[in-house]
Amino acid sequence: MTVAEPYPHLGFDPAPGSPGLVREIHRRLSDCVKEMERAHSKVTKLMNGSCWEGDAAVAFRERLAGGPLPLNLKNGAHSVDKAARQLDLWGAELEEFQRRARRLDGEAKDAREALRRAQGRAGEAARAAGQGNAPDDAHSVLHTANSRVTAAQADLDEVLKRARSLAGEHEETARERARRISDATHKLAPHEPNAWDRFTDWLGDNLPDILSACAAVLGVIALLGLTAVAPWLLFLAAGLLSGTAFGLRISDPEVLSSLEDGLTKGELDVDFWSNLLGVAGDFLGTLPGLGAVAKGAMKAPELLAAAAGPADGAVQVLTLGQKITEAGVRAGTSIKTVGVSIRTEAAAAEGAVSLLSHPRVFGGRLAPVVEKVDKPATILGAGTALYGVASSLVDALDTGTAKTVGNLLDGPRTLGVDVPATAGALHFLLRGAGEAS
Repeated sequence: MTVAEPYPHLGFDPAPGSPGLVREIHRRLSDCVKEMERAHSKVTKLMNGSCWEGDAAVAFRERLAGGPLPLNLKNGAHSVDKAARQLDLWGAELEEFQRRARRLDGEAKDAREALRRAQGRAGEAARAAGQGNAPDDAHSVLHTANSRVTAAQADLDEVLKRARSLAGEHEETARERARRISDATHKLAPHEPNAWDRFTDWLGDNLPDILSACAAVLGVIALLGLTAVAPWLLFLAAGLLSGTAFGLRISDPEVLSSLEDGLTKGELDVDFWSNLLGVAGDFLGTLPGLGAVAKGAMKAPELLAAAAGPADGAVQVLTLGQKITEAGVRAGTSIKTVGVSIRTEAAAAEGAVSLLSHPRVFGGRLAPVVEKVDKPATILGAGTALYGVASSLVDALDTGTAKTVGNLLDGPRTLGVDVPATAGALHFLLRGAGEAS
């Protein structure tokens, strides 16, 4: 079905829009404001304890205390009310624009009819002048008729010009009302976050898991030799990432609450095991790198003393500039020596064997098994860590079954591979390569 042109004599719509639809949206927004104000009033009364008492009421108030709900309801009602008022104004303005458009359409109708009449008279005058009857009078009539055609066309053009001006005024006013509606909700109503906000929120919520996954990936890269970077450097970087993740986890109240509930109340749910394995894995990943740095720093003075050699008995008289230069050289040498010492210890710890491979553990009979299991276990750990990060991005992957399977894979790997490997590295750092091999 073809919709009739609302302004057929203008040839275009200078004031598009539906005042009825605007009024309906305004009504719905006004109803929304009333409901939000009622909800805010109820929440306020519940928070004040004036209409609800008991343990459930206390738990409810503790849950909402300091939260954004009451403020969001209040601000949201204020915001939507401002937007509704702007819509109300726009509805009245739109009706006025369309009233003016209808008037202009009527004027255009009259102007087009006048133009047709003038063109008809001009045509008759032209035919009369062409027949040669009373040529002077005929040409005079033709001139007058053509002048009337020009005037009628000018009148029509003036009406169309005013209609185009009305269209521009309509568009400008609509844009201004839209801006004010947007401003009404910009700072008051809760906003749908943009892509950057969603990314930063996701990063903040999942940063420990992301750091743990990066540490696990570095371990796989070092194990498989997928980069020219020295394995000991990847070893230290993985330890730093694990240490940062460990610090973030133990400072998270939700993680601590989950662990406390599991250990004290027996709430051994999926989240408890996930948090426990996450904290344990990050802690174990931190220890070898931390031990290598500590031992390297402690051995540095011994290396410096050996490098300095025996003291020269001759007393040297140095100028201030020479003393400053010598102090700078010594400082640079010290920093370099500490770095070399840490690198040496990190490289040794990175290559240390698992405690289960130690000759004193079952006579070393587990060494072949450990050697076969080490690489697949490391890759498996990186895989489960990456899946955990991916599940935070894709809701379809974040299921209870997936978490349970991940815990069943990570639990034995942590106890059977990570703990002995960490113990072997620490034993190597504390006792020396001779006893650990």
